[in-house]
This record gives sequence, structure tokens and C-alpha cells, in this order.
Amino acid sequence: MKISVLTPTYNRGYTLPNLYNSLIKNKMDCPDFEWLIMDDGSNDNTEVLVNEWIKENAINIRYFKQPNQGKMVALNNLLQYIKGEIEIECDSDDYFTDDCFRNVLEKWEEIKDDDTIYGLAFPRITKEGKIIGSPFKREGKVSRIFDMYFKDGVTGDKTLAFKSNIRKQFKHKLENGERFATEGRMYHEMDLQYRGLKCFNIPAVVCEYLGDGYTKNIIEVFKKNPYAHYYYYLEMFKFNFSGVPLKYRIHILKHYILFSYLTRQKKKQVIKNTTGLINKLLVILFVIPGYAKTKKKFGQ
Repeated sequence: MKISVLTPTYNRGYTLPNLYNSLIKNKMDCPDFEWLIMDDGSNDNTEVLVNEWIKENAINIRYFKQPNQGKMVALNNLLQYIKGEIEIECDSDDYFTDDCFRNVLEKWEEIKDDDTIYGLAFPRITKEGKIIGSPFKREGKVSRIFDMYFKDGVTGDKTLAFKSNIRKQFKHKLENGERFATEGRMYHEMDLQYRGLKCFNIPAVVCEYLGDGYTKNIIEVFKKNPYAHYYYYLEMFKFNFSGVPLKYRIHILKHYILFSYLTRQKKKQVIKNTTGLINKLLVILFVIPGYAKTKKKFGQ
């Protein structure tokens, strides 16, 4: 098995056909793939729809269902079923470009024998073909996710194709009964153990942010999942901040303070946990007004 596509889904029977059809188109370039679906307790027509596709037998589909626990648990639970060398995650409201698998397999040849690289990275595009966020500045080069976003200033969600043997070693960490954690926390954990991903400005996934998705409801996501975000920013202090422009450094520290407040961290502890002289001075400067602003904005 060459490629395993993982899709967590919840009540997205109305969008899944786009992803299914894109997989049919990509089959020509890679017949040897599987689509693993974790239904996170849907109560729409998802199960009926997927079972119809399984009967069609046009592609290899394995369908699983769990009580509603959130996207991250769904992905964690799918890891054990992966058979492919390459693992790609695609949300149920997104779909692949017609040449995605061909491009992934071509670039895979450049990294498959390099044990310091944990995967490939590609941009996502809108239905109109516009890149979401910005292109990679290190085209064809290896980069850590942390460096990509906070040193190079790249923006927008990217599609990652992981080496499955590495991806299976990492799970999304959830805190205090929360259901969501930014994928970046797990990516940073990978960054600390590997040299990074090889980046290519070749679109892989067509993306549409729906009104019921995480991105459209980010403030509510923050309120409901503050601990996962707090640890995401706290753990950034494990990285070397040399080369991080001031505006991105301030972005990190402001969000660290925001989630420190939402998780009820004492100001003295917030300062103590900060590493690096510049970082510590900025946190000392921002922590009191930051706590006041967060209290006003979030009403907690």
C-alpha cells in the first residue's frame, strides 16, 4: 500500500462526495491507496453514503465510527489502521487536486531514504485556484514548521504528506477533557526530533472554510480549548528564537499570555516559564495589559 488518506468527519454527508470524486480521479496516478474514514458520531446520511461507495468498490475504503469525541481523537484512533507508506490527512469539506497523488509520489522519491525528513508540504488552494495564505519561501528545501511560520512568515494552512512510520509515533495531545488541539503542537513535536519537511509550491488540496468549521469559529474554539493552546505556545520556548522577527515574536508572546490567562496561570509563573532575555522582558511588559484585555474580550 502506497498512500493512506485519513478523513475525520462529522455530519458532512453533503461535502464528502467532492472528496470521493477527487480520489476517483487520483486513482489513475496511484491505484494503490486506501481511504480511511472515521465517522465522529454523525447523525446525517454519512454512513449510508459511505456504504454505497464501499459497495461500488471503485476505491479501497475502510469506514469506522466512534461516539462523538472531536477531530483529534478521530485522527488518533485512525493511526492504528494505516497500511500505506505515505499518510495524508484531508478534512471532509476539502478535496484533492486532480494531480495531487502524482505530485506526491514524484516528490516522495526525493525524501523516502532520508531519515531526517518526516514528510512533504504543499499549499492549499481555493476553488478559484488561489493559494490560501502565502507560498513557501524555501521552495524545494527542508524546513521545520516552526521556522516556516515564525521565521519565514509563511501563512495559511498547508497539506502535509507524512512518512507513515513516523506519523504513527505521534498523537494529538488533548488537555483537561478538551476536544480540540491545534495541529501545530504535534508538528512542533516532530520538528524537535527531525530536520523538517521538504516544501513544494504545488497545490495539493482544494479547501473551503465552512460556517460550521473550526476556522470560522476560532474565538469559541479558544474558549473551549484553552489548555491545548496554552501548551502549544508554552512549548515554543523549546525552539531557538534567533531569527524570529519581532512581530512574530510578539505574536507568540501575546497568545502565550492570552492562554495563560484563560487557563488561570499566575502572572509570576507566566514570567518564570518564559525563556530568553528578550522574550522575558516582553512578557513582563505585556502580561498585565494582556490579562486586562483578555478579561474584557473573553468575559472571564
